[in-house]
Amino acid sequence: MTLFTNLNNVKILQEILKSFIIQRCIHVSSTINRVQSGRYRVTLKKNRPLTYEMAYKPNEIASKKSWNSWNTSNIDNGNRPMESAIEDMFIRRFMIGTWHSLFLSEILIKRHHNLVRIAGVIRQGFDPRKIYFLTGYTEELLSYYLHCPVKIEIQTIENKENIIYKYI
Repeated sequence: MTLFTNLNNVKILQEILKSFIIQRCIHVSSTINRVQSGRYRVTLKKNRPLTYEMAYKPNEIASKKSWNSWNTSNIDNGNRPMESAIEDMFIRRFMIGTWHSLFLSEILIKRHHNLVRIAGVIRQGFDPRKIYFLTGYTEELLSYYLHCPVKIEIQTIENKENIIYKYI
């Protein structure tokens, strides 16, 4: 004779299972203070200017525009991605320090095999000789530090309002 042949034993087992299920429930509620980074809130007067880089949400970057750093150096499964991230941080700080208060946009770093291309938008109104000197100086020093050729691609713009992509 087994345990389940008696009807009372089946009812007792069902009660035990019901009490076990009731005691082990998971309660889920929505989050209250959700923090989102990289998203800008819409103002009431729609007067907050956004550049092209700021206009897209972080989850739309890969599909609607390009990344700020293109990395093709992690093909060999080595520790190169870590070094590339540190080099990108060094390049951005070097550019901000060398081109002090000239950049109006973010500094874009594009790596293609052994070549590092640095792009950005600067404001117009400076002596062209100063810009040529800074370009050559930056390319020469960064290529010496990074041990690869560096190319600077710069666009100039007359005033800061021309770089505004949209208002939110």
